[in-house]
Amino acid sequence: MPPLPRRKPPATNLPESGRVGVEVDTLESRVARAAGSPLVRGGLVIFAGIVTGNILGFFRVALTAYLLGTRSPADSLAVAIGPIDTINGALLNTIIFAFVPMMTERDQAARTALFRKISRLFVRFFLCVTAAVLLLAPLLIRFLAPGLPTDYVPQATLILRIGALSTVAVGIGAIYSALLYTDRRFAPSAFNQATLNVFTILGALALWKAVGVYGFAIGYMVGAWVQLAMVYLAARSRFRHEEPTPECEIPWREIAAKPASILLYSGLLSLNIMATRAYATHVGPGTAAALDYSMRCVGVPLAFLVSPMSNSLLPEIARLRSLFRIRDAFRLIDRTLLLAGLASVSACAIGVAVREPAIALLFERGSFTADSTRLVSAVFLGFAPSLIGWSLFELTARSLFALDRPSLPLAVSAVPVLCNLAFFAVMPNPQPSFIGLGASLGFLCAFAILLTLAHVKRKEWWKEPN
Repeated sequence: MPPLPRRKPPATNLPESGRVGVEVDTLESRVARAAGSPLVRGGLVIFAGIVTGNILGFFRVALTAYLLGTRSPADSLAVAIGPIDTINGALLNTIIFAFVPMMTERDQAARTALFRKISRLFVRFFLCVTAAVLLLAPLLIRFLAPGLPTDYVPQATLILRIGALSTVAVGIGAIYSALLYTDRRFAPSAFNQATLNVFTILGALALWKAVGVYGFAIGYMVGAWVQLAMVYLAARSRFRHEEPTPECEIPWREIAAKPASILLYSGLLSLNIMATRAYATHVGPGTAAALDYSMRCVGVPLAFLVSPMSNSLLPEIARLRSLFRIRDAFRLIDRTLLLAGLASVSACAIGVAVREPAIALLFERGSFTADSTRLVSAVFLGFAPSLIGWSLFELTARSLFALDRPSLPLAVSAVPVLCNLAFFAVMPNPQPSFIGLGASLGFLCAFAILLTLAHVKRKEWWKEPN
């Protein structure tokens, strides 16, 4: 049988330009639909908040350098506000990370009931934390800054007490932020760090002649309460026309369990930095402040490495876990870690190579002299590698939290501070360039241990039903 003739493709009356126009219109419609997605808009708002907060954070550090340089008052500010900033950030991230998923999976009435129960429990907790810091401030300064000159201990103590008044505001604001996140309203919370930095700058400028270094702490505290007012006003409209809700039936223990583990994880990681800052006060005046300037330089690339990647990675990991596709989840984690590793190593290498001229360009003016540049450059040399281990450890730990495997990152989060303390024991009199090296080695060791344990456990996790 002879082969059948092939049919010609149907002719189209559209010219070539018309067909291209159809494709372009389709692409444009897809982009428009993506831009209209609440998740995409939320991601863009959060990214804008991160960018704005880091830009304003740079100006905050530059103003601190201009007014204080690397003298003992700068040490007082660093050892007092630094831990408060760390605690506030940990509380904010803990509340949002723990309760946004819990609220999202409930309907409107149950979500409101859960929110009110969370508020009753954690507002008391935040008040207790604030009261404890106010009462124990002198003892805490001895722990946080054992090498601070005696004449500056009262100054650091008062700064710590002023800063502690921000903790209750940040904590309550975090609860309202979690509620707003479940309603896909990201803007009021996304600029939290930007608000703190703006008011810290304004407080320092407006009050410098009147109260000196205390203006930074007063501005920081006022910024926390302004941020609370912003999220409260944004969430208040939600309750205006809402009917009375039933009592939340979730037990108190279940509500407190998840944030407790996340807060413990964040606290153990924070101890690595606190131990480094405390030891820096023994090296000489200005060293703790130099470490704080170095941390700000590392914090900017760290924020851009961890936050955007984790915001896009964690929901996808949670989705794959719900489908029992654990192998695919780990492939995604591995690719993300490879990309983050290349980016962090490149950023670290560039930072170390150009550290001295870059620091001079950014900060060398006013009270920040050429000697300050050399000191900060020396401290940055040892602390810069922490960017690699810190970012990779955070991404791995958050991924395991999303896989509902919190025990590994929680256990390994104690490794950085233990390695750091061991390093200080071996080198009792380190030079400024070695001050941050213990923290860097601690983060790198913790990442290596966590990644190894996660790989060992994979075969066990893969046995779950697909």
